[in-house]
Amino acid sequence: MTGAEAGGGVISDDPNPTVTADTLSCTLAAAEHYRDIAGHGGWPVLAKPLAPGAPPDELAPLRQRLRIEGDLAVEPETAARPAAWDDALTGALRHYQRRLGLRQTGRLDQATLKALNVPAADRADSLRASAQRLAAMRDFPFGRRYVVVNIPEAAVEAIEDGRVVHRYAAVAGDKDHQSPQIKAKITDIIVNPTWTLPASIIRNEVIPKMDRNPRYLSRLKIKILDRHGHVVNPRAIDWSSSEATEFTLRQDSGPKNSLGTLKIDMPNKDDVYMHDTPAKRNFASAYRFLSHGCVRVDGVYDLATWLLAGVKPRNAQDWDVASIERTVKGRKKRVVRLERSVPVVWVYLDGWESADGAVHFRDDIYGLDQAASAGSMSQSK
Repeated sequence: MTGAEAGGGVISDDPNPTVTADTLSCTLAAAEHYRDIAGHGGWPVLAKPLAPGAPPDELAPLRQRLRIEGDLAVEPETAARPAAWDDALTGALRHYQRRLGLRQTGRLDQATLKALNVPAADRADSLRASAQRLAAMRDFPFGRRYVVVNIPEAAVEAIEDGRVVHRYAAVAGDKDHQSPQIKAKITDIIVNPTWTLPASIIRNEVIPKMDRNPRYLSRLKIKILDRHGHVVNPRAIDWSSSEATEFTLRQDSGPKNSLGTLKIDMPNKDDVYMHDTPAKRNFASAYRFLSHGCVRVDGVYDLATWLLAGVKPRNAQDWDVASIERTVKGRKKRVVRLERSVPVVWVYLDGWESADGAVHFRDDIYGLDQAASAGSMSQSK
């Protein structure tokens, strides 16, 4: 298994799924808890980053802040007087950072400071808005095996028997091309897929680039097809107009294909899916909102083998990464049907409580909480 196909690394080893049948009720309870914290004055605002060696007097507000959310246990000897930085404080910061999806430095760095200073009332609003979005998904069929994409976390979870067996970094839609919240069923793995460009990409990206560089499409192995499937010469099209949107633009399979070498098919009204990508370096970025709405998966070969459990390829016991690699090298498009479809849900949770009682937060990357709050206010009038 090569690094590119297997994935760039574990983003979290937490075995608790982001979404289960109980997540809605747990998240609503968490929202009330944070509302209660806000009603009792919230928590102290911290002034600056801190690290071991900081004066004990400056650590007191940090300790108080971490105790309020339960990341640091109350210890009478440290609660009664200023204390130096110790292992307990380092561990509490790492626990907090893990809940927030931050780098677990065990230090009060700038990113952790910013997160700690978000008011408790705002955290309550995030939990309440996330619960509202979960409520719209309440009929999702939680079974023995299912897949969760949490969009604000830019992560994909393969869940089996109530535990996360694989969690992968993902690249989700950017702010102008938001990944939708959907329920669907994964039905097929497509090896060496072609890519048909949406009209919006043709209009907003391809036409301006072809107007500047007539070789743009040929360089990316993209063919122009008429309604009968015949290849059209790019020179026959007026690239200063929208004429190209009347044709089908299809990218050949291969190393430059925007879908990479695998597509995870999951029929749905938004026509989105999960797939590989040639731009694997983006998986290592902290900011992974760069797609046009579909979800790119780090370790997609690994996820595909899990989805294909029970499907027997030719000349092999089971599909594994090696057999997928061999099929990819054949350069031919192949559709492999799952033995049984796997439910998948794409959710937008920037606040949730998991089964172990931990409350997690992520950035509201699309600004949906504000819209949810405005909707709630208008309904209450």
